[in-house]
Amino acid sequence: VQLQASGGGLVQAGGSLRLSCAASGRTFSRYVMGWFRQAPGKEREFVTAISWSGATYYADSVKGRFTISRDNAKNTVYLQMNSLKPEDTAVYYCAASRDLSRLAREYEYWGQGTQVTVSS
Repeated sequence: VQLQASGGGLVQAGGSLRLSCAASGRTFSRYVMGWFRQAPGKEREFVTAISWSGATYYADSVKGRFTISRDNAKNTVYLQMNSLKPEDTAVYYCAASRDLSRLAREYEYWGQGTQVTVSS
């Protein structure tokens, strides 16, 4: 599975962005898709994940503000980010796993990352 993330950019606090992650391969629907982020000087952290059936899981820091969704027909997963805060600034990565997990090491495939910058 190859993943291509896009949609990052610069936004003011309180604004919104929508990230996309396009996947290659016919088995996309079998994978759990996750989003992680990494800020400068910090470890990569779990943001959200969605199972093949649509079950979703969120980090407490983004719950109520971010929404993950997937379109298996388009082999694409989305991350709608609302009410953005400066602390959301990071490189955002999409990833694919066979198991639902919040652990980065459980994800086999990774996209290249897209920068999200939230100004105060």
